[in-house]
Amino acid sequence: NGLHILRKIKEEAFELPVLMMTAHADVALAVEAMKEGAVDFVIKPFDLAHLIVLIEKSMEQSLLKRKVKLLQDELEQQRQRSGIIGRSQGLRRILDMSERLALSDNTTVLIEGESGTGKELLARFIYQKSPRAEKPFITLNCGAIPKNLAESEFFGYEKGAFTGATDRMRQGKFELANGGTIFLDEIGELSLDMQVKLLRVLEERRFYRLGGTRELGIDVRVIAASNRDLAKEVEEGRFREDLFYRLNVASVKIPPLRQRKEDIGVIAFAFTHEFAKRFAKEPPKLSPEALQFLESQQWKGNIRELRNAIERAVLLGDGPVLAVEHFAFLHSTNGKQHAGMPQPNSNGKRYALEVPESGVSMGTVVRDLILKTLQITNGNQVHAAKILGLTRSKLRYRMDQLGIQPEQRAYRINVHEPSPN
Repeated sequence: NGLHILRKIKEEAFELPVLMMTAHADVALAVEAMKEGAVDFVIKPFDLAHLIVLIEKSMEQSLLKRKVKLLQDELEQQRQRSGIIGRSQGLRRILDMSERLALSDNTTVLIEGESGTGKELLARFIYQKSPRAEKPFITLNCGAIPKNLAESEFFGYEKGAFTGATDRMRQGKFELANGGTIFLDEIGELSLDMQVKLLRVLEERRFYRLGGTRELGIDVRVIAASNRDLAKEVEEGRFREDLFYRLNVASVKIPPLRQRKEDIGVIAFAFTHEFAKRFAKEPPKLSPEALQFLESQQWKGNIRELRNAIERAVLLGDGPVLAVEHFAFLHSTNGKQHAGMPQPNSNGKRYALEVPESGVSMGTVVRDLILKTLQITNGNQVHAAKILGLTRSKLRYRMDQLGIQPEQRAYRINVHEPSPN
């Protein structure tokens, strides 16, 4: 009947506007049709002019809905391009406030939050929304600069300013950012003497290159970030109070991921699509149990740690769904094994992994894991695939993807043969 056809149309093309036509003035049928998605209900006999008006009205409404959907998608894409994804009220407030701060493009902004919360992404978001968006955005990690090179990194140097500066003049980060925005990450790592020099530049907007005699003026917006509590650093004498107040004209605090659990699902969804595309796979879904498990984590590394976890799960996972066991390398928040996690084997051994603070790529981890397993199995790929929970063909695909050469796949060891030494 008509309702059945309406349902089929909506299954195939949900946004297509449908007008229902009947010879019976049945109110219940009309209500049911509207519930199923019909835009209007026409009773025979009908006036052709009236029908044309209804069709035009339906098309206008359909086009309007599509336009709204496109705008929503565009907005979401813009936010995803900035790397800031989430649906929590806390994050929305941060983004709304950041958009307002962006418009005041001379105001210094201080962003505080734990490592991995996305401080640089938020700084870029402010920059992209500001009138300076077409000008340079220069980043400088204050914690990564040797103390003796800090001044030249900030302000540049003249030829012959110090040993090694014999070739030519070099511009510093502030000069490169002129007209735009400079992002000073981990500002709390700056030495006290560099804090004094930075304060002068922030107040006077002028500086000298190292070894220079000509004072240079700059027009630059400063956004600083720290994973430390700078107010506490001031109290303990490790950060200058006057510089803190100069930086803290406007401040944004990003809460850790464990305090906005409603963001975990949408962030994980975005990462599964990102890595599925990278690894040429269909994007897997997260099972409800896996999502619940992810939401139970402390995420001390915040979004960076979640990203690494999803990357590993997508890379090693085979099916259309990521289940709890795909995250067996994580620990639950209470330190106990999650109900859905794989149990230890008969001899109580587990796979252990140490991650260096400097970081490591997932490709390297997986490559090392496969090579180690081939070593353990004396090059037996069938046995190695079984240990890793893969099919043999999937293991070969992984080895091809990671560039593991044939001679490495045929790994052989002889435990009975003594070392040549």
